[in-house]
Amino acid sequence: MSNSVVSASAVSAREADVLALLGEHLSNAEIAARLVISVRTVESHVSSLLRKLDVPDRRALARRAAASWQGSAPDAAGGLPTPLTTFVGRERERGELATVLRTHRQVTAVGPGGVGKTRLALAVAADAADGFADGAWFVDLAPLTDPGRVCAAVAAAVNVGEQPGRGLAEVLTTALANREALLVLDNCEHVREGVAPFLERLLPACPRLRVLATSRARLLVPFERIFSVPPLSRAGGDESDAVSLFMERAVAVGWPPGPSVSEGVVALCERLDGMALAIELAAARWPTLGLDGLTAGLSDQLRMLAGGARADDRHRSLRAVLDWSHELLEPRDQALLRRVSVFVAPFTVEAAVVVADPDGVSGGWRHAHGADSTGGADSMVGVGVGAEVDVAAAVADGLGRLAEHSLLTAVPSASGTRYQALETIRQYGTEQLVRAGELAGVRSRHLAWCLARAVALREGADVGGGEGRARFDAVAQDIRAALAWAPGRPEQRADACRLAGQLAELAFARNLLAESQERFEQAAELAGDAAAAVALRQAAGVAGCRRLGDDMFRLHLGAAEAARRAGDTAGASRDLAAAATVAYRFSTSFPVIPVEAEVKDVLARAHELSGAGDPAAEAALALAEAAVTADAFGALQGAVENTARETVAYAERAVALARLTGDPVAESAALDALSGARCWAGESFGAAAAARRRIDVLVKSPRTPAGTHEVMDALAMAAGTALGVGELPQARLWGRQLAGHPLLAEAGHQATSWLLVTEAFAGHADDVLAQATGFRTAWERSGHQRSLSLGAAAASVAMVHGLRGDHAARADWLAVVERADTAEQHRKGYGAVFDAMVRLHHEDPDAALASVAAPPDAVWKWVCWVWLHWYVALRAEASALAGHPEARARIDSARGVVEGNALAAAQVERAQALLDDDVPRLLATRAAFEAAGCPYQAARTLVLAGGAHAAEGRAALSALGLGPATADVDT
Repeated sequence: MSNSVVSASAVSAREADVLALLGEHLSNAEIAARLVISVRTVESHVSSLLRKLDVPDRRALARRAAASWQGSAPDAAGGLPTPLTTFVGRERERGELATVLRTHRQVTAVGPGGVGKTRLALAVAADAADGFADGAWFVDLAPLTDPGRVCAAVAAAVNVGEQPGRGLAEVLTTALANREALLVLDNCEHVREGVAPFLERLLPACPRLRVLATSRARLLVPFERIFSVPPLSRAGGDESDAVSLFMERAVAVGWPPGPSVSEGVVALCERLDGMALAIELAAARWPTLGLDGLTAGLSDQLRMLAGGARADDRHRSLRAVLDWSHELLEPRDQALLRRVSVFVAPFTVEAAVVVADPDGVSGGWRHAHGADSTGGADSMVGVGVGAEVDVAAAVADGLGRLAEHSLLTAVPSASGTRYQALETIRQYGTEQLVRAGELAGVRSRHLAWCLARAVALREGADVGGGEGRARFDAVAQDIRAALAWAPGRPEQRADACRLAGQLAELAFARNLLAESQERFEQAAELAGDAAAAVALRQAAGVAGCRRLGDDMFRLHLGAAEAARRAGDTAGASRDLAAAATVAYRFSTSFPVIPVEAEVKDVLARAHELSGAGDPAAEAALALAEAAVTADAFGALQGAVENTARETVAYAERAVALARLTGDPVAESAALDALSGARCWAGESFGAAAAARRRIDVLVKSPRTPAGTHEVMDALAMAAGTALGVGELPQARLWGRQLAGHPLLAEAGHQATSWLLVTEAFAGHADDVLAQATGFRTAWERSGHQRSLSLGAAAASVAMVHGLRGDHAARADWLAVVERADTAEQHRKGYGAVFDAMVRLHHEDPDAALASVAAPPDAVWKWVCWVWLHWYVALRAEASALAGHPEARARIDSARGVVEGNALAAAQVERAQALLDDDVPRLLATRAAFEAAGCPYQAARTLVLAGGAHAAEGRAALSALGLGPATADVDT
């Protein structure tokens, strides 16, 4: 857990651990068991935290802990927006809705637009928030145009991000699974098709979560409890809720109605049917129209809208007041209102200028000065460049008038004033656009504005950073809205394709990987065949960053088909070869690996289309062949020397061909194949060199999705292979770079796995345990993903606990290993290595030797990559200490394997010294361990030397946080 939310000087490390577990809602007994301390000690830490953090109770501590979680932890801070105006009346409804919410897990507040659903829901949520350990979150769905983005909107609101290898819905469900919170979903009616299935997935998996939704219609989910929000009460005359709201809002605009008009106000509110929005709109006009003007204007509109198939009693009054408010506007302001209704998010004056221009001339418009306005397009004319200042001033003036009429809301921001229309008014404005015959023109200008903003964003600040991120977020909803409309219009298809591609790239830079992939695929659907192939390749790269092997395979096949249709047979061959490579190279990221016959058929088709003379196609085919050969050889577990040489040869050919293309991503992929082939062949140093070369090659790679995926994979492989040849400083360097990669910010378990292993081998126990909590929390939230690196990371934490003599914690982490990786990998590979280290630490060489008893050839599949040198060195040392009859032969054999690995060679040399009882020779290895960056083995050398050296060694181990060795180690 990060201590950034508390005073680092005030809260101790152990108190921070207790605080983190409070955030997981564990009892004192559970915390004591997890930390292996007494319940009384936990109680003492809790009391201390209450005092130091100045919070009233245990629940507040849990919230404080939750607010400090990193990665995909939901963020309850600031979950509910603070209304800018007071909440008036509705005491009865407020109490009734609160009661319903206490007894039902999903409540929908239903009522017509403008009745006051949102304000009531916010008031009830604010009252109820303290009853939820994790507080309340508010999600406004009004900006959404795509029902499929409901999950993304909720995830953004609760600060849950994407994780490689998992869909966002799964990540969100896992993150909220144990949270006790209230989720408020506002304005659900237009995305019900997305809200309903979302809730049907979410609530069964999150038993402590409750949902309060607002909608104009039922969500139609089985567990839904409907609460009908009535109009404001009009009973009680001038003391009614409706009148109280009118009076409060009239006072707010500076014109409090006097006693002489109280009866008229009561009658006005009666005729407005207690609709909150209608009353607020009427109150806003009180200073300029007074009671007579309000009554007259409303009466005309009510008569005009009486009856009609679409207007029930409650909708009639709201539409009436909107129509009436609209008619009271000047024609130029009517046109401005309907045209700016296309904006979903708060917009600037400059943006309004663009969409308000009926002719697209200079991005501006102005009212024809001195002419009688008749409304519609005739009231606004295009102007030249010299009039742009006047145009902006005219638009700003018009927006101000609309805000004064409560038809727009002025929103202050760091970059100046922005304006926003309520969803109800946006819908009303859209109707007016249709009636005026302007819908297509205004939306086209909105599309052009979105495209210009997207281009500017790509050319400006990095949208992954603070400023660029805010700029992206400010325009993203409008871009999405434009892309919901434009693709259906043939004349807009080209611009829609460009915009989808721009949004795909921006979303990738913003780390919104699921949307990036979706938009690249959307661009492909809108593009011609040649451009579609390019977009699908980009989408495949994003899928790689998400660890979705099946999507990579599908998208490369789709790109191949698009390229074939475009007549690009060489491109089609490259894509087919890429699909075949993915099936082998990233097989662990597939839910179900494609069958061998299918992959070989894909590769055969790639050969058929390849022709001759295309270097990229030849390189791609060579890489696919190397991947297939390496996979086949892997099944043999390194038993056939000729096959090993053949595998390396295939990979070396792939590297040579890829280098000729000048494509760093292709060369890195080929080097990865070479690294793997050399591992199978037992060439650990060659494997590490190839992995290291990938890092150098990718320095020249652009930040494309495929390039980014390659960089992340290269860092992981470089860290692992460096560890395998004893280069701990390099492994640590690359492990830290991987841990800091922005695309892994939501996947702390994947980001820190190799760094944990490296620090554990070095003996930096405190660093390992400090990172272990975050690793485990992220892994648990990931749905317990499985991979070799995750299992090894968990095993390294278990090893550190074992070295410290904390047997309960070690057993706990070994249980994590079993779930994070396969039992066979744990037993025969890294698990054997880590177990042997613990046994040797606790002076039990016979048990250590039992862990690494099998000859390396017998467990080749599990040790050949990273663990081979560690395995043979530990086997040699355990044999020497246990007095095994083959100890000398094993030491000699190990010396040949680890030659060049300074760390493993020092351990083998130490084994020889132990076998020969040569203390000076043994002590000489200490310097080699220190030079290799392994203080643990340096300290252990002193312990093994005995006598006065042993005391110094034990002190060094204590300084590392490992404590004295003991002979009692649980299995």
